[in-house]
Amino acid sequence: MTEKIKLAIAGSSGRMGRTIIEAALAVADLQIVAALDRPDCPDLGQDCAQFLGKTIGVPIVADLSAIRGAQVLIDFTRPLATLAHLAICAEHGIGAVIGTTGFDSSGKAALAAAAEKTALVVAPNMSVGVQAMVRLVELGARLLAQGYDLEIIETHHRDKVDAPSGTALQLGEAAARARGQRLESCAVFSRHGHTGPRVEGSIGFSAIRGGDIIGDHTVLFAGTGERIEITHRSSNRQAYALGALRAARFLKGRALGLYNMQDVLSG
Repeated sequence: MTEKIKLAIAGSSGRMGRTIIEAALAVADLQIVAALDRPDCPDLGQDCAQFLGKTIGVPIVADLSAIRGAQVLIDFTRPLATLAHLAICAEHGIGAVIGTTGFDSSGKAALAAAAEKTALVVAPNMSVGVQAMVRLVELGARLLAQGYDLEIIETHHRDKVDAPSGTALQLGEAAARARGQRLESCAVFSRHGHTGPRVEGSIGFSAIRGGDIIGDHTVLFAGTGERIEITHRSSNRQAYALGALRAARFLKGRALGLYNMQDVLSG
């Protein structure tokens, strides 16, 4: 019998954490051995599967040392929390699947440094469908490089704290790369007042926040007399959870390094 992969789940009482827990409990090859959350979490001490009416003997804790019993950490929290968790992973050679977004330049540098000590999958969106969309956008950006303006529109719930979303930035980077550009040099993140005409070759971003929308992304190629739209809509968080579990399996026995979901799908 194949040995189960031991998982630690960060943010285990949040919406994404609970979705990952439910998905992991539904398969035979994964075992949750640690569940973490912030020190002020009201669910500390409760079994992490209690919301499902189950007891698996894994309480929600704030003690980061609990990560040491895992082979892979799955983390969809906030940058500061993720980096604290990652320090434990790097010290003990524990793989990590990071779905957290909003890292600044120093945070990204910390991720790269941790990848020199352990194996990481870092992706702003773990959905297999979104990763397919990235490839479609790359193709579209190459085919429609001349005469088409490119806009990226993303919509999320009112509680999302970073904008544009990490997924929108990934899509923008894919489009810019396909056009032989750097996103930093062609991105337009805001428009207000008298902006003048659109700069040729620019990639515009629009961020919408409201309600409980899980996540919608559209890449618009607007030409003369026609437009092409590539859209992905999330109706629940299960696709993200299933992608994260797939990434956790990918990390089993993997050499240290920094991987993304395109690597997971190819590996």
